[in-house]
Amino acid sequence: MVALVAVAVLSLFLFGSAQAQDGEGEAFSGTLRFGGEPVEGVRISVVDASGETVGEAVSGADGRWRIELPGPGTYRATIDTATLPEGVTLRDPERQTLEVTVTAGRSRPLIFALGEPASRGPNVGEKLAQAVLNGVKFGLIIAMCAIGLSLIFGLTGLINFAHGELVTLGAILAWYFNADTFGAPLILAGVLAVVVAGAAGGGVEFSLLRPLRARRLGMFQFMVVTIGLSLLARHVMLLFFGPDRERYIDYALQAEWTFGPFAVTPRDFTIMALSAVILIAVAVFLQRARTGKAIRAVADNPELAESSGIDVDRVVLIVWVAGAALAAVGGVFFGSVEAVDWLMGFRLLLLMFAAVVLGGLGTAYGAMVGGLLIGLVTEVSTVWASPEIKAVFALGVLVLALLVRPQGLLGQRERIG
Repeated sequence: MVALVAVAVLSLFLFGSAQAQDGEGEAFSGTLRFGGEPVEGVRISVVDASGETVGEAVSGADGRWRIELPGPGTYRATIDTATLPEGVTLRDPERQTLEVTVTAGRSRPLIFALGEPASRGPNVGEKLAQAVLNGVKFGLIIAMCAIGLSLIFGLTGLINFAHGELVTLGAILAWYFNADTFGAPLILAGVLAVVVAGAAGGGVEFSLLRPLRARRLGMFQFMVVTIGLSLLARHVMLLFFGPDRERYIDYALQAEWTFGPFAVTPRDFTIMALSAVILIAVAVFLQRARTGKAIRAVADNPELAESSGIDVDRVVLIVWVAGAALAAVGGVFFGSVEAVDWLMGFRLLLLMFAAVVLGGLGTAYGAMVGGLLIGLVTEVSTVWASPEIKAVFALGVLVLALLVRPQGLLGQRERIG
């Protein structure tokens, strides 16, 4: 299962049109186009933090330009609008100068969008269409993060309040491997982050939770343990990562693909496609694979499964490793879309709980369906309401759904007494 997740992350962003360019040294580069045609003879200059000019370039016949930099650091690149051909303008005048940080040995692509400024903003229909697309993207990420949370509850009855920190761990580890210390490509950094996070999840189960289960601790005690783990892990990550929001080096700047009212970057399209593939693979694994059937058997009746020869402890360990790895994948994807910070998993935790409860406690399929619905409601609400309160609408839908169907959309009714 972890191998499947790692392979999926390995293909992350392979066809992104604005992938990070690795050259022999630090540089800025780009291509100027207007109406689909290259724009020649436009001057771009770069200054360092002190304001000293460190390089200039003029776009060639193919619209391409490149400026070598003296070393890593923060630079400001400016396009000289006076050199633009007649009738060609900068689409956003405020983006005439771009401030970008370059790390050692990395080349950064820059986009100076040329074209007429938009004459009007999008109407409600266009906003709604884009919000639906964003909701699908966000919902797929929530669903992937929530699968492990739901399966762990289904197998052990444990409500894991530290699951959000697994999301944060994956995102921070990928940033550490990509942008902070090693400068590895994000593809490799993501794979390493998934492997380490999966091992961390397995370590928590094997070294802490399994011995506590052997002592027959109650669910309340387990819940307190996971809350303590959450607080500990969160503040350890704050100590090493810091309070600032950071971004990955790769795929930060990409031109959008436009399909009617929809606009999406190659990075976001790849994230949605990979998320869908991973969720389908998880569903097939649970239905067809021997281990997947064992997971469902333990979730249905642990005592009967154990009496049938299934190693329950092994199954629980597999779910912890796979659930942590999936949460890490979601963290890498979410960090690519938004930014990486020490509270990102904690902010997602409430929405993950909402997805699990809405879809049906203890079921992977419920987490998938619930995650998609929560993501859609959250993003669509921003068409009419402030983004600051978008989570309120998702929780409101959860309450209404539970009033109609208390067991969740895919949960089963249980007789009590």
